[in-house]
Amino acid sequence: MTKRAKHPVRTTEKSLQVIAELNRLGEARVTTVANELEMGKSAVHNHLSTLEKHGYVVKDPETKTYRLSLKFLDIGGQIRAERDVYKVAEPKVEELAEKSGELVHLVVEEAGKGVYLCRSKGERAVELDTYIGCRHHMHSTAFGKAILSRLPADRVDAIIDQHGLPQVTPQTITSREKLFEELERTRERGFAVDDEERLEGLRCIAAPIKFDSDVIGAISVSGPTARIDDDWESNEFVSELQRTVNVIELNKYNV
Repeated sequence: MTKRAKHPVRTTEKSLQVIAELNRLGEARVTTVANELEMGKSAVHNHLSTLEKHGYVVKDPETKTYRLSLKFLDIGGQIRAERDVYKVAEPKVEELAEKSGELVHLVVEEAGKGVYLCRSKGERAVELDTYIGCRHHMHSTAFGKAILSRLPADRVDAIIDQHGLPQVTPQTITSREKLFEELERTRERGFAVDDEERLEGLRCIAAPIKFDSDVIGAISVSGPTARIDDDWESNEFVSELQRTVNVIELNKYNV
């Protein structure tokens, strides 16, 4: 379940709502944000002015519209750079993409969803709706199932309770029982698969990354069904993926 503050600060909550709405809209004037959030114009103006003062939004002097500033990118970049798994895995993600020719991701779990920390495109990689920082459900992705397979059962249950098991394609697992069965298969073979479960026509394989006994992320390789065979045991990408993860785990202290 999502944690709730015992004594939430209403002003902070309102500012965060303004930020989220501005992110959704791209750019907007005070009136638009106020209408969308059903807040008073003066209150929204105060929030935006404060955020502008501290560099979190910028205002176009001609159109009077506000947008989020690149300060968020600066903060996100610093957060990512401080993650040990990123420091070790980033060059290996590049190498795997070059060898496979496909799209490779480094993903970690946060608040029950997978967050993309790094992506690299091989010479024949498909273009997907993924970008650094974006989040996806865990149950419908290979990286998600790779991570879930190494988490305690009660943690997996909590993630399901929080986010559900929404159907994305006809192949998506939407049953708690079937998901746990798939996670058991994932543990047995050492890697997870996404057989058109998030996007029709796309297959992915992923392996969990463990530092000591803790799962801290996963590496995935994605490509069209025409190039990624569903004969998983003889799949040409599996050995390269597992070798990459092994190198990352062995070099965890070299950061």
